[in-house]
Amino acid sequence: MLDVLRWDSDLIRRYDLAGPRYTSYPTAVQLHSEVGSFDLLHALRDSRRAVRPLSIYVHVPFCANICYYCACNKVITKDRGRAAPYLQRLEQEIQLIACHLDPKQTVEQLHFGGGTPTFLSHVELRQLMAHLRQHFNLLEDDSGDYGIEIDPREADWSTMGLLRELGFNRVSLGVQDLDPLVQRAINRLQSLEQTRAIIEAARTLQFRSINLDLIYGLPKQTPEGFARTVEEVIKLQPDRLSVFNYAHLPERFMPQRRIDSADLPAPAAKLEMLHNTIEQLTAAGYVYIGMDHFALPDDELAIAQEESTLQRNFQGYTTHGHCDLIGLGVSAISQIGDLYCQNSSDLTTYQDTLSSAQLATSRGLICSEDDRLRRALIQQLICHFELDFATIERAFTIDFRGYFNDQWPALQAMHKDGLIELSNEGIKVLPAGRLLVRSVCMVFDAYLDLHNRQRFSRVI
Repeated sequence: MLDVLRWDSDLIRRYDLAGPRYTSYPTAVQLHSEVGSFDLLHALRDSRRAVRPLSIYVHVPFCANICYYCACNKVITKDRGRAAPYLQRLEQEIQLIACHLDPKQTVEQLHFGGGTPTFLSHVELRQLMAHLRQHFNLLEDDSGDYGIEIDPREADWSTMGLLRELGFNRVSLGVQDLDPLVQRAINRLQSLEQTRAIIEAARTLQFRSINLDLIYGLPKQTPEGFARTVEEVIKLQPDRLSVFNYAHLPERFMPQRRIDSADLPAPAAKLEMLHNTIEQLTAAGYVYIGMDHFALPDDELAIAQEESTLQRNFQGYTTHGHCDLIGLGVSAISQIGDLYCQNSSDLTTYQDTLSSAQLATSRGLICSEDDRLRRALIQQLICHFELDFATIERAFTIDFRGYFNDQWPALQAMHKDGLIELSNEGIKVLPAGRLLVRSVCMVFDAYLDLHNRQRFSRVI
């Protein structure tokens, strides 16, 4: 069973390094300004010719309140009127992109993220969804994977009813921690009752899936307090749980400068929180999917992992990795065939570019054959904890042992340490290594060095 984990403190101490989360390979750090909108148009043409299904991500950057831990691209404002000019440009972008695609390309997956998507008024949400339906082939039979991120402080029963009516069937709720002391330290006061009310609304309205986000390592957190949060969350019975490690990088993310580093839990306390959480969730019947994610055994992600069909893209674990991913909105990232591209992360630049009827693509990357090879094997390791050399050799016409000769000593060391089982046939990530699978993937990362590792969070 893939949900078997073994906690090994010694291995964690040695392999808990800074490194990418591998929602893509190459990672977004490698995107550069030599790739632009012309490359995006070429990729869209290829997508249209192949009539590939689509996954659409829509970024709504606005939040009414700032959360000090947040590393997302967002705009903090109480002025709801700021959404109107943004939506005007977003609708232009939708039109510009859609005219290069085929109406037969169905949208299997749709996700609204941010920011706080429900910052938009009900009228604005209706208008945006109507525009998407007008220009893209959205499924009308509720069979699509249509999700939205919810701040329980910004939603109520009427909001949930509207979202269900508009076609959303999955919700993801930020919780982070239920301890008021921690909530005050991160400027996010949110009661258990607020969270429970939204979950009850989602269940009554027959949303298909509910995900909750938690973060460990926040200021004022203790192992005992976080265990109480996890205990309360388990009672809510979400279908999925994301339990993220807080990475304190105030030099990169300005809101984090409001957090007093003296209030952060010690590394040993963080490890205890994670250890306790794994034990609590496993005892409650949750399956460890990997990379901070847990799901109930009947969830689509757990089933996909059992059936070896689980994939990973910029939206995390998914069953829709075969789709071309279209990112819409400021800072949104697209993955279309072998092209990765990202819109400008500056709101003014994004809006001004589209006002000139130009796409807002600011940087990107076209995968090489080596990138495709490493992407395939990293995806296998991160989704299924194993890698069959023969499969990779057939797909890419290589001799695995020869191609990765320089990496072999590092793999042998991991084998000796009990992180992986290395044989002539392949690699299996052992139960003690599953929490550290990012460290295994890092062996195959051609771009990773000590300099750019500082841009990433630690594995645990």
